[in-house]
Amino acid sequence: MAQPFIVSIPHKLGKDEAVRRLKAGLGNIRSEYGNIFQVNEEIWSGDRLAFQVTALKQRVSGSIDVADDHVRLEVLLPWLLAGLAHGIQATIRARAGRMLEKKPTDV
Repeated sequence: MAQPFIVSIPHKLGKDEAVRRLKAGLGNIRSEYGNIFQVNEEIWSGDRLAFQVTALKQRVSGSIDVADDHVRLEVLLPWLLAGLAHGIQATIRARAGRMLEKKPTDV
């Protein structure tokens, strides 16, 4: 049975800028980690992304919701990948945090 994996990442960018950065950053992640997972579906609807990927031959679905002050990632992981979730949570937080970091030039 799939188990939800939820990560919330705060930001100070506003919704529109956060969406713009996530779209750009997700393209980079796809090319960087293409040997680990394959994106099967990616549908943006306003400030929400619904996706399906295959990782380690396991089908994974989830969503990213962008708010004015945070981004919420929810992924339904099959039991095989659920055991790896805690190990990758710090990596997801760090990578997303860099994408959403307000840089001095953003003022």
